[in-house]
Amino acid sequence: MTLFETAQLIVRILLAAVFVAMGALHFVPGPARGMAAMIPPALRIVSPRTLVAVTGLCEIAGGIGLLVPAARVAAAICLAVFLVAVFPANAYAAGKTDRFGVFATPLVPRAILQVVLIAACLFCAI
Repeated sequence: MTLFETAQLIVRILLAAVFVAMGALHFVPGPARGMAAMIPPALRIVSPRTLVAVTGLCEIAGGIGLLVPAARVAAAICLAVFLVAVFPANAYAAGKTDRFGVFATPLVPRAILQVVLIAACLFCAI
């Protein structure tokens, strides 16, 4: 195994753990309520609780997919797209700690985190 392959494996395992853990939080009542509140009014075409559950399942499936060789590339690409898709909710909540608590990361650090996570996903896909 090359150094590059070792680095990819480590990043895949770490990302998988992060996505599965964050996905699981979508089904814990307190965090799920906070996440539902973060959904901007313009995106509330479906029940916010339903969107939270669906995005939680996406995170869990993507995290697991990163560890399955046959699904690894597709999972990594889907997670990168997912991170772009959920960013509006993060931007909506940015800085509103009084309303959204720990999920209200200020916009610039959150945007940087999203870019880093997307880059890590794409690193796993190559």
